[in-house]
Amino acid sequence: MEITPYLHTAILVSDLHRSEQFYSNVLGLEKVDRPFSYAGIWYQIGPVQLHLIVDETLNLVPANREKLGRNPHFALGISNLEAAKAHLLAHNCLIQMSASGRAALFTQDPDGNIIELTQM
Repeated sequence: MEITPYLHTAILVSDLHRSEQFYSNVLGLEKVDRPFSYAGIWYQIGPVQLHLIVDETLNLVPANREKLGRNPHFALGISNLEAAKAHLLAHNCLIQMSASGRAALFTQDPDGNIIELTQM
């Protein structure tokens, strides 16, 4: 078997409108068309997509609240860590700096999905 390009990550969200506000307006991701009729949104991030799928019963609780990076998460590259930190704080987002000391932070979407932002 040969794995070719990484295509997408799908995450669950409970409220599509609230999630769209976060991913579109706070993170500034670019929405793309999707061919399905069930509730969801797709975002294009470079060559990879992020798919939001609605599950109204979703109740995420991180196993390790002290170190968010030790939970399931996805990572996005950023150009300026301090600017990202200030932007997230201005939008009342929880942030946790990487415990490793590298230029990265962790935040959560409105449902508790964990996102790593790493300065590239």
